[in-house]
Amino acid sequence: MRHSNSGRKFSRTPAHRKALLQNLAKALLIHGRIRTTELKAKDLRRVVEPLITLAKRNDLHSRRLAYRVLNNHALVKRLFDVIGPLFAGVPGGYTRILKLALPRRGDNAPMAIIELTTVPEEQKKPDTGTDDSKKTPTEQAQGDAPAENADTASK
Repeated sequence: MRHSNSGRKFSRTPAHRKALLQNLAKALLIHGRIRTTELKAKDLRRVVEPLITLAKRNDLHSRRLAYRVLNNHALVKRLFDVIGPLFAGVPGGYTRILKLALPRRGDNAPMAIIELTTVPEEQKKPDTGTDDSKKTPTEQAQGDAPAENADTASK
């Protein structure tokens, strides 16, 4: 019987499941928002929210406990210096799960977006006018294409 066994198995071994959740937690803390299945997002909350609570404590022991999960010194530093202070006065509920309307194409799995409720300043998108340095490579190539065609047509 499964008395008091919480968490989903995801048809994975315990080591694979732990690695999956750690990698999802890293991606969420780096990007602030990720797209995954609903069930993975719900289990990911149980990993990320205690990490943010540790970041609010901001002592050496908390950093070491966070490093056990994240295995990345730079990410632990970002968690404690950038993300932790954002949630200083918040008692909990650091993540939000938004269910997507369309399921995943291959296996029809219900998809969701999990995001931090407060986004760091560096991740906010600037809504200024277009700039050549902010264009994608395809946009830059499309912008240069007519000029190149005009040069070759005149030759």
